[in-house]
Amino acid sequence: MAAQPPTRSTLFRTVLAAAVAVSAAALSASPAQAAAGSPTGLAGPKPTAPAARAGERCWATHYGPQPPGALTASGEVFDNNADTAATSLSRRPQLPFGTRIQVTNVANGRTLVVRVNDRGTFVQTPQEPKCLDVTDGAFSRLGGSLDPDAGHIVVTQTVLG
Repeated sequence: MAAQPPTRSTLFRTVLAAAVAVSAAALSASPAQAAAGSPTGLAGPKPTAPAARAGERCWATHYGPQPPGALTASGEVFDNNADTAATSLSRRPQLPFGTRIQVTNVANGRTLVVRVNDRGTFVQTPQEPKCLDVTDGAFSRLGGSLDPDAGHIVVTQTVLG
């Protein structure tokens, strides 16, 4: 008996599965790996510095207004009041989605545990050692001021796992 041609739904599922696999590989690839698999050979911005180590001071910024229904890099619907954060794409090694980080505001000692569910496009430099971009709710709970906006707070971070 001759093989039947695939149905439209079978083709759609196959293409969708391939697109998801490629997207997942791109999200987890290092810049060098991304460049090797990129048709243009470009991997985007190069990291400028390693991420802050536990106990080192760095800046935590906050997202600010986001459009309704915005998605995080992990695919979750963005909640600007949740205890979640984005880590810099320059961080090496990248923290997996779901990693919990204890963040302490150096100025007031307030501590909060946030969960990584996003990636930031911000670049860390020695002059601006940004390590996290937290939701507005988490920023406020850590003692950051949204009005007037200070822009960042100095924090220490400890990766809990």
